[in-house]
Amino acid sequence: MSTVGTTTSPAPAGGGSAGPRRAGSAGNRPGTRPGGPVARLARDTSIVLVRELRPLLHDPFSVVFGLVQPLVFLALFGPLLVGTLSGQDGGAAGTLGGSVWQWFVPSILVMTTLFGTSTTGANLQQELNTGAHERMLVSPLSRPSLLVGRALKEMVPIAAQSVVVVLVMLPFGFELYPVGAVLGLLMLAIFGVGIGSLSYALALAVRKQEWMFWLVQQTLLFPLMILSGMLLPLETGPGWMRAAAHLNPLTYLVDAERSLFAGDLTSSAAAWGWVAAVVTAAVGLAVGIRTMVRSTD
Repeated sequence: MSTVGTTTSPAPAGGGSAGPRRAGSAGNRPGTRPGGPVARLARDTSIVLVRELRPLLHDPFSVVFGLVQPLVFLALFGPLLVGTLSGQDGGAAGTLGGSVWQWFVPSILVMTTLFGTSTTGANLQQELNTGAHERMLVSPLSRPSLLVGRALKEMVPIAAQSVVVVLVMLPFGFELYPVGAVLGLLMLAIFGVGIGSLSYALALAVRKQEWMFWLVQQTLLFPLMILSGMLLPLETGPGWMRAAAHLNPLTYLVDAERSLFAGDLTSSAAAWGWVAAVVTAAVGLAVGIRTMVRSTD
């Protein structure tokens, strides 16, 4: 009978003896990769991101189709805001205190991010049915990279759609501040990681009842949107709605995006938006990783 897993080292030159040494010991294990934790996380995340983007690159129609929703909201909802909330000139004066499009376009970008990243779990459900998720779990990839990579995959088409939306709205009076726009998209990416991770955790929690995923997602999504002032200002709403809005992290993100896209990079609204995005990402990753670990026990 042969023995597997151990090798005997030759005697050293000085006459000493060496005991048995396991093959693949420290420094030679297949799962051990060089670099610090941050470098490994970045490398693993890029691997997951590329893997998730491959189907998208072979089906660019899905990205084009994703443009329909934000453009429909702009085309149908925007003119109503212009007519009811702006001044008589349709421009700067009025309830919004500024250009309607400068107020509404950032809201559409937040809405697109929210819709896109909150469906991350739906893609995971397909992998759960085919066994692809289990194969990813036994790979040496870090658990956070599975969450971050999938969420960032949703942000790639969202970023492309955001650029198109901004370019379409420029002839209608929307002013572009490039630095603020880049920071705004970065903030959305951080927030999207948190929402995508929570969506991932929800899919794992209800893996035996797939319909429950959509029930919970839709039940939470629309109240969060309405109570953030994303589609309509809440300043004239009832007191309970304004109080609920202060507890909604999406409110701070929407206000921050409007501030950044208006070129106000150092406002308190922008600062609170960064806090909301980072906290959402931290909570989402913590819940997602914990749910993933429990699902493999």
